[in-house]
Amino acid sequence: MRNRPAFTLVEVLISVALLSIVMMGLYSALDMQKSANKHLLSYLEKAIDGDKVVMVLYKDILYSDGNISIVKDELDQLCINSTSNSLHGLSQAKVCWIVAKDENSLLRVEGNRYKLPTKMEDKVEVDLVMEHLELFDITKSKKDILVVLKRVNEDAYTFLVQM
Repeated sequence: MRNRPAFTLVEVLISVALLSIVMMGLYSALDMQKSANKHLLSYLEKAIDGDKVVMVLYKDILYSDGNISIVKDELDQLCINSTSNSLHGLSQAKVCWIVAKDENSLLRVEGNRYKLPTKMEDKVEVDLVMEHLELFDITKSKKDILVVLKRVNEDAYTFLVQM
């Protein structure tokens, strides 16, 4: 029988301890990467949601009949008398964009022949399209409509629609 060199118990324990330290460091790095990815995903989802809202508002104005009213009162609002951009399957819809001041939320109301505030018998769809709104400003000239939307702690969305 030959004498083969082997690891002693102390050498095995030291290598296991070193491996444990390296594995804890790798786990910590992996956990930080996972957290960073979660924050990035959240940011991207908010950005995509904001882009969708802007596109819907842009299309509402672009596909309108030009009969647009803007009211700056307790509840800022933009009402489009008739647009072919419907989220709920209507061929032509009346659409109003309203800021709920108590919650700083942007609402989109779609239906036919209704007046604000809506009544129980009005057939309308109300969509909450944006929360934590800081600014909703619409300026209308003879040929153009300038829209500025801004959420708290985010960059503003600004676009111009030429009628």
